[in-house]
Amino acid sequence: MDVIEAVRRRRATKAFDPDHKIPEETKRVLLETSALAPSAYNIQHWRVVDVQDPGIREGIREVAWGQAQVTDASLLLVLCADLDAWQEKPQRYWATAPQPVQDFLLPKLDEYYRGKPQVARDEAMRSLGLFGMTVMLVAQELGYDSCPMDGFDFDAVARIVGLPGQYTMGYMIAIGKGIGTDWERNRIPVADWVVKNHF
Repeated sequence: MDVIEAVRRRRATKAFDPDHKIPEETKRVLLETSALAPSAYNIQHWRVVDVQDPGIREGIREVAWGQAQVTDASLLLVLCADLDAWQEKPQRYWATAPQPVQDFLLPKLDEYYRGKPQVARDEAMRSLGLFGMTVMLVAQELGYDSCPMDGFDFDAVARIVGLPGQYTMGYMIAIGKGIGTDWERNRIPVADWVVKNHF
């Protein structure tokens, strides 16, 4: 499957086969490939909770309007971001870059983020968006369906997963073998959302 086909096939799947298990090797490929997604300053802000415990899944479902995909999907990922990632051993983000590049970027990183919590949050959320879309497209390539989710009580899920104080939560992604029939997608025409040069 090529990228265009993966984009065309990807749907926000609501019903999953609760008996299907994703092999560990497939999960490894999914996560390692998804980690190639771009991120601001290559910080890779994402911190992902792989919710495997059925009891924890049930607890999350209770605060997610009872949505079945929380418990029925083969994989439930809670996508979070570390807002302090920019200052946690930052040299590791460019360890393979030439020394002049490292010498330039490390001070710039500090200058860009220090004392700017809104910048840190905005960049983290953008990176989570890129990461999550990559997760869903890789899952599609691997033969799995997915559903991005933000229909839940964020504070309750944060308590359930023990979200650290310097983290923020983006959304969840349910992944598995979809069942049922999806209706035809409706997209407004490109001309309705592209403007030339300026508004």
